[in-house]
Amino acid sequence: MNKNEKTEDILNEESISSGRPRPLRTLKRVDTGRTAGEVQGAYHGLHEAPPTNQLQKTIEEDTSNHYRGAHEASSGEEYHGKYEAVPSGEHHGRYEADTENPYISRRDGTPIQRKLPEGNDGKTAENGKNGEKSKRNVIVKTVSVIASLAVIITMVLTMPIMWWDKKGIREKVSILTYFVKRKQPLVYIEGELDKSNERIDVNINTDVLSHDYDDGLDFMEQWIEGQYTVLFLGFDVESLNTDVIWICQFDLRGGALNILQIPRDTAVPDFTSAPNTKFNSVYSCGDPQYADVPIQRVVDAVQQNFGIPIDAYITTYITDIPEMVDMVGGIPITLDEPIHYEAGKTIEAGTTTLTGEQSEWFIRYRYGWLEGDIGRMQNQQRFMAAAMKKLMDIAKTEGKSKLKDYINEVMNRELIATDMMVVDLTRLADFCSTLAMENIRVHLLPGEATTNDAPYIGSDGVGYSIYSIHKQETIELLNEYYRPYQNPLTGYGDTAIVEYITEHNYNNYDDKTAAFDDLLEGKSPARDPNKVQ
Repeated sequence: MNKNEKTEDILNEESISSGRPRPLRTLKRVDTGRTAGEVQGAYHGLHEAPPTNQLQKTIEEDTSNHYRGAHEASSGEEYHGKYEAVPSGEHHGRYEADTENPYISRRDGTPIQRKLPEGNDGKTAENGKNGEKSKRNVIVKTVSVIASLAVIITMVLTMPIMWWDKKGIREKVSILTYFVKRKQPLVYIEGELDKSNERIDVNINTDVLSHDYDDGLDFMEQWIEGQYTVLFLGFDVESLNTDVIWICQFDLRGGALNILQIPRDTAVPDFTSAPNTKFNSVYSCGDPQYADVPIQRVVDAVQQNFGIPIDAYITTYITDIPEMVDMVGGIPITLDEPIHYEAGKTIEAGTTTLTGEQSEWFIRYRYGWLEGDIGRMQNQQRFMAAAMKKLMDIAKTEGKSKLKDYINEVMNRELIATDMMVVDLTRLADFCSTLAMENIRVHLLPGEATTNDAPYIGSDGVGYSIYSIHKQETIELLNEYYRPYQNPLTGYGDTAIVEYITEHNYNNYDDKTAAFDDLLEGKSPARDPNKVQ
């Protein structure tokens, strides 16, 4: 290997190690063996004239057999130029046929004999070794170009050049993260959940669920075969607090759907730094050292308080709900009494189809309910049941493929944030469409609210109204409906529930279970007679 070849190999190795594209070709300098001082061998350029004395000397010393240049005329049997006609039997130039003595001359006059390839019919075009060499060059160049492009594309895909922006949350990410690692194109996600066993002790009851049971959801990551649990969060207008908190557990093995509603004022002092200790503040005020991803803080609060493994999440904003409702053509519902949201914003009693705007009034309304936020949650149950009924009707009348179209549209418009893919949501929608309405149940977390006479005094010295969990009643509810394939909770070190009101003054929410078919009858929560409707 000569010096030039070694240099080229070193350059190629450096290019590979540095990640830069390799050059397609390295030009090599030809060593003729002549020095720059040799006058006879000095190159004068293609059309450069030599000095007069040298030209004269050359003419005088020329013989008939000397090479006269690429286009210089000659006599006799001398070289006749590249395209000049010559008598038969002589050299015919680079492209002229010569079947008897096929030669190709160099410019210095030295002939190179080349055998014709078999079956060439006497043609001397450079199709043999030169053709093969040309093909190899093309292949090498093509591979080099492809390799270079691959390096460039990889660099572009991994560079943080795209902004990920959704209602106040903004970060710069790579194209790969934007489109691939976040699982679906143009869908905002809150972050990836930690599925390690350090987050929760699943504690599967092997007497109920055998190790070899398979529910067929191989493409969905699950904590427990036979069930899939989704945490649904609805943000307030300021996008800081999660005022809607639903745990939706799909019992795939048992053919049921159970939804646990957690009041936004539920006290979870170990999971938020907010002085009021309310659950709706965990997302924005949770300990970043324990979980730097906000959605993970909420998942941890659910798993450690209630022992329910969370497989996935969906979040949305209250302002996005009208667009989703209008997309499906409204939500049919029956009201026994009118709802006066604000001046000029009234939903009349009777059977009606809620528009997107009316749906927002309906789920946000709380002024006229006797039990305030709890009354609003009960009203949201009615909306949930009506929306589920609407989706089931779509599946029956328009087909399950139509449901998938709606899901795709919701994701394309970025109306939800989720770590699930379209196929996951479609699978769950298919499952729901097979359920009877009586097998879909909504439960309110057992507990009671503090009163104005005995408010909770926060760390800032301010009195707050909080919702204190009834621990034992909650454990019983969880064991019956939300841990069908896990060993029962006992309350001794297996839950982080803090009970502020130990002497229960109000037990009305301890067994607050409603089936969807009952919710569709249109019975509204208790009204406050002291408030004008």
